[in-house]
Amino acid sequence: MGARTTSGRPATSFSIDCRRCPRLAAYLDEVRRKYPGYYAHPVPSFGDPRARLLIVGLAPGLHGANASGRAFTGDHAGILLYETLHAFGFASQPLSRAVDDGMVLRDCRITNAVRCVPPQNKPLTREVHTCNDYLREELALLPPAGIVLALGTVAHGAILRALGLKLSAARFAHGSQHQLPGGLQLFDSYHCSRYNTQTRRLTPAMFREVFGTIRGRLDAMDASSDAGQL
Repeated sequence: MGARTTSGRPATSFSIDCRRCPRLAAYLDEVRRKYPGYYAHPVPSFGDPRARLLIVGLAPGLHGANASGRAFTGDHAGILLYETLHAFGFASQPLSRAVDDGMVLRDCRITNAVRCVPPQNKPLTREVHTCNDYLREELALLPPAGIVLALGTVAHGAILRALGLKLSAARFAHGSQHQLPGGLQLFDSYHCSRYNTQTRRLTPAMFREVFGTIRGRLDAMDASSDAGQL
């Protein structure tokens, strides 16, 4: 039996020394030489392993998570994400500056479909598939009726694959919701990337609407649980 968290759920086998993808491992070696002050390793998940909400992005940004060592920290995408997480009570502060800034996530965990920064921010399909084992372990940490939020189509597909489902089982669309086998709930959003926000494909209001629905779903679960204890 593998290692387990304090909640009794399986722990993940992820290691920052992973070199399972030759192209990504070689690129990280190159990045470390070019930017010796960068973290430049596979980026671990961030947040409470007992959380009911798991957010799945694409991959670390070269000058963001790859530099800082924490998901969505130091890049443009993290600005909207953490601001929104804070607004809905999932984060202790609205700005994620560095791994030692005191940021705490509440009932929330963040990971990526691919843990290593890819050249030109574009992971290959086989690299998404190789990293899928780690995502599968993250999904196993979610409790019954847990929520997983896919930021973009790659993350959406990686989640379905990790759960052993076909892509046709749930079509990606911004703001869509899917009930998955085992009780998990899948929510979709466009990725909060610089391109999407600057082109207005994703506006702050659109992003907040997704999180408002998620917050409402979790609050309803809490209210139901409290009522059952009366």
